[in-house]
Amino acid sequence: MVTNIPPHGGTLINRWASTEERDRLTQSTENYPVITLNAKEVTDLELIADGAVSPLTGFMCRKDYECVVESMRLANGLPWSVPITLSIERKLLSLLEKVGQAVLTDVNGSRLAILKIEDIYPYDKSAEAQNVYRTDDKAHPGVADLYRQGELLVGGEVTILNLPGHGEFEEYYLKPAQTRTVFRERGWSTIVGFQTRNPIHRAHEYLQKCALEITDGLLVHPLVGETKSDDIPANVRMRCYEVLLRNYYPLDRTLLAVNPASMRYAGPREAIFHAIIRKNYGCTHFIVGRDHAGVGKYYGTYDAQKIFDEFNPDELGIVPLKFEHSFWCKKCEGMASAKTCPHDAESHVALSGTKVREMLRNGETPPMEFTRPEVAQILIEAMRG
Repeated sequence: MVTNIPPHGGTLINRWASTEERDRLTQSTENYPVITLNAKEVTDLELIADGAVSPLTGFMCRKDYECVVESMRLANGLPWSVPITLSIERKLLSLLEKVGQAVLTDVNGSRLAILKIEDIYPYDKSAEAQNVYRTDDKAHPGVADLYRQGELLVGGEVTILNLPGHGEFEEYYLKPAQTRTVFRERGWSTIVGFQTRNPIHRAHEYLQKCALEITDGLLVHPLVGETKSDDIPANVRMRCYEVLLRNYYPLDRTLLAVNPASMRYAGPREAIFHAIIRKNYGCTHFIVGRDHAGVGKYYGTYDAQKIFDEFNPDELGIVPLKFEHSFWCKKCEGMASAKTCPHDAESHVALSGTKVREMLRNGETPPMEFTRPEVAQILIEAMRG
């Protein structure tokens, strides 16, 4: 019988309250202080709830937070690259210390979870920015988000009462326990995960299919939480993924499911984070391409690959598949990369993101060597609005 790889830390976390416990907590915590979560914090709560960020059982306390920021490890030594934290304003401090618990709500006031407060502590935003994002430039979206946070961080275990639905993505929303079940049922021993926040063009397709040559199955796992305002909306991207998989992939060897996380744009550190999440979903391998989770010019082209070398492969527990930039070569008459193609750049079909967006806005279909026509058509229609 096929068995899944162990989750990070050895146990797949589930922080959902039972029906009986939920009813009791809903009544007994009616007068507890309230902490309102923003959209990113809600998605982090969801990752905690279902075990996607196992072994975390709640928002980080000070010792874990400081170890992660300084050394990319939890306090117990387990590799971990980005802080999962909840910030508050100082005016809440005395009330939270007095009660010891809080109700977590979204901006609409829906009660999502109960936080058992274990730690409330100050933190150095500049140090976190420099270590996690490699910059304290507030033009960086992740750094800007960090500097908008409250003055203090509050840590402790969460018990989940309720979470928002996933709307049009509901059919693709699979918890880590569910993807693991699918992998077992399909008899997949080796599964490669692919992280994306953009449409999949021919270069990405090439990487995925190369990876499928050496694994049993592919998890296409697009991120549908918060992204930058100029990123293509998740609902448009999902239509691109659907048409691409339906027409060009072996459906018995692929699984499309959404990842509820928000983007941090932390480049190399986020590549490690994304790999650990996919390990918890049951993946044994993870594709790391050019400028993974990058933004602007803050990271080197292949820094997100190099960071994996800072860890012992056994302690990460998932195999990174590191790919060079790929392209269509006119002389090779096929997809290739710098590792496999001997021809110069004049032979390569290469379009900048700016050029592609310009073509799409004008209703022009980019070359088939760059993107599949079905994907281009969806993007053209979306650009027309």
